[in-house]
Order: sequence, then C-alpha cells, then structure tokens
Amino acid sequence: MTQTSPLGSQLPLSGVRVVALEQAVAAPLATRHLADLGAEVVKVERLGEGDFARAYDASVQGVASHFVWLNRGKESIAVDLKSDEGRELVLRLLDEADVFVQNLAPGAADRLGLDADSLTERNPRLVVVGLTGYGTSGPRRDRKAYDMLVQAESGLVSITGTPEQAAKTGIPTSDIAAGMYVFSSVLSALYRRERTGRGAVIDVSMFDATVEWLGHPMYVQMYEGRQLPRMGLSHAAIAPYDAYPTTDGQVLIGVQNDRGWQMLCHKVFADPDLAEDPRFVRNVDRVAHRAQLDAAVAERSSRMSTAELEEALESAGVAAAQVNDMAGLVAHPQLSERDRWRDIGTEAGPVRALLPPMNFRDVELPMGNVPALGQHTTDVLARAGLSPEEIAELRQHQTVQ
Repeated sequence: MTQTSPLGSQLPLSGVRVVALEQAVAAPLATRHLADLGAEVVKVERLGEGDFARAYDASVQGVASHFVWLNRGKESIAVDLKSDEGRELVLRLLDEADVFVQNLAPGAADRLGLDADSLTERNPRLVVVGLTGYGTSGPRRDRKAYDMLVQAESGLVSITGTPEQAAKTGIPTSDIAAGMYVFSSVLSALYRRERTGRGAVIDVSMFDATVEWLGHPMYVQMYEGRQLPRMGLSHAAIAPYDAYPTTDGQVLIGVQNDRGWQMLCHKVFADPDLAEDPRFVRNVDRVAHRAQLDAAVAERSSRMSTAELEEALESAGVAAAQVNDMAGLVAHPQLSERDRWRDIGTEAGPVRALLPPMNFRDVELPMGNVPALGQHTTDVLARAGLSPEEIAELRQHQTVQ
C-alpha cells in the first residue's frame, strides 16, 4: 500500500522528530510505536555496547530478540555522552526535535545536562518524557527498577501464578504498561501542542503504570479487606473460567454471565438439570462452589473431542479459546490468513515481523529495519548540519561511532 500521496505523507506522525536516550524495554516500546506511525526516531546509544538489550540473547539469527521486537524503524547513533562534544551533539539534535524520551537510571539525564527545564528553555515546543521506575519523588525514587522488581513491589505477583506458587508474568508487564503510557502521553502532548504551540514535560513511572492496571484487586482489598487469590488460568470473580479437559486435549471456557451458563448447559452439554442446580444458577453461587462446578464441567467436557467441544461452544455463543504455546501462536491462522506477517531487515539479514496492531485503512504503517549500532551516525549528523570533515574529526576523537 502506498505511504505517500500528492497531498503529502499519509502516515499519522510524518514529520515528527523523536530523540530517544533509551534502553531495555519500556522506552524502546513507546518509541517503536511512534516510528510505526511514521515518526523519525533517532536512538542515541552508548559507544561500543549500545542499548544493553542488544546482548540479552542471540535468538534472531544472531540478533537479540528483545532488540528486534522493540527497535525496528529507528536510526541508531552511537555517542560518548560523557564528553562535552557528545552532549553538545545531542543538544543540537534536541533543538530541532519534537519529542525527547529517556529512561536512564534515576538522575542520569539531569547529570548529563539533559534535564527537562534546560531542554524546554532551549526548545519550548519540545515534548520531554522521563520514564522512571518509581517516579520523581517518594522513598523509592532512587531505586533501580527492573520489570520483575516492579511486578513484585506493586503486588502484581501476589495475584499471578498458581495457588501454591507466585509468579511474575511471562512478559515484562510493568515495562509494557509504562511504555504504552509514554506512547499515549506523547500523542496527547503533540495534539495539545497543535492548539497551544507549547511542548510538555511528562513523567511516567513503571510503578504507577502497573498499579493502574491493578485496579480490580486493589479495590477488592481496600473495600472488602480481601486479597484476591492466585488462580492460574482461572478467574477470581467468574466461574466457570478455566481450561477443561477433552478426549484429546483441553479448551479454555469463559462464562461471563448467567445467560452464558444456561447456554453452556443447554446447548453444549445438553444437560438442563445442571443449569438449574441451585449451587450454580448465579455467578456468585458458582464462584462459591467453584470446586464442585469445575468438576461438573470437566466431567462433561471430557466426553467430547477438542474439535467437537469448540464447535459446540461456538455454535452456542459461549466464549472459548485454545490454550496455545508459542509454536501455536506463530502458526496461528488468525495471523497468516489476515496477512499480518512482513519481512524486515537486520544486520543479520531479513527476519519476519508482525504489522503494528494499529490498522489504518488508508495506509499500511511502515515496517522499518532494525538498526545496527551506530549505523546512522553519519546520516543523522549530516542532517543536523555537520560537515563530513567535522564528523570525521568526531570519529577520530571517539566521540561518535
């Protein structure tokens, strides 16, 4: 699909310039989505090492899986920010930028002279986003905050896992939550700037973002004095809601209301007596008698094959799903039959990637390449007005790579 027209680019963020001093997951996720929408994203990395997520593994043809996931469509420049020349280069880029995103260790950006007050004084239209672990004040302000630590500190792990064992989520939920709030905040700030002409200073913390997502169990604790139990695949407030056995596997069934329970009993199991069992008629009763309910559902589901049960559930309008692993995801027909896969470039060659989840009907969002460390240093500095001789001198002094 064409990305441009005689009227100019159709990409939503075409012309928006982003400078990102970022690492790991949270900030890179936010800026990758900005790049997905057409923004020019310059990723400022450390000399030699770069974003430490580059070294997490070598799963994607020798390139780190996290880095491939989070950094396509960006330009990488490698700069020595400990040098005066390196810091001046970044400030020069920020003078012409629309957005600055950083998730360095607490206080690191300020020590580099990249504090929000200084940046917005130089460029009042700049949107400055600081992403921290615990916020800019409070007793945890200066703590290092990795995803697992925030999941634990926020109490997320207290409701995740099995009754016997707490567990962190299988993906970096706190990182992702914070990254998505950075993403939406930047979009909101740019929209407001269209009206006011002024930028913004935005603070997002992983802790606050995770706590926001814990609203349901938090309110149960606050107003009932009750800790929600860890439920595995089940649900603390709804039943039946779990994976149930079949003759050749299992199917996850999720009954959200009493009408769904009636449909499950009458249409799927052909068992009207079960529907009227006084222990199970209302959801609150089903939750109170969960063990007996699950046993009754499992006894009936185990008489059917997976295909038979799925067909009956779909026909009855009862929510259900396969319990897939990652191989099942990669092979999922919902991706292949909707043409969601594309090839993108990396320093190790082409790899598969999925289209962004935001689907514009008039334009396909770009699937940019994953940059090698410092791949775009020369191009970015040339656009900033540096001559080839100046860039060569910076390389000679090991200010850039």
